[in-house]
Amino acid sequence: MPTPRFLTLADVAEILNVSWRQVYALVRRKELVAIQIGGRGQWRVEVDELERFIQQRYAEARAGDVPELDPETDASPAGVEGA
Repeated sequence: MPTPRFLTLADVAEILNVSWRQVYALVRRKELVAIQIGGRGQWRVEVDELERFIQQRYAEARAGDVPELDPETDASPAGVEGA
């Protein structure tokens, strides 16, 4: 079976190890490009777009454009969503 071209938001959430809501927020903020197919809630992310998103996040991390992690909790500072 060939590799699928599109992923559901649940698939993307599993790959990124985040919640479906976090992926949906990325799509709504247009940080992650997705298309809506058919009825309500039928979003799909092209595999190439997910890879581009990941590479962009790595580039931002290398440039120092991401918030510092709290060393105590290994979590984003309060008020920073989806990091």
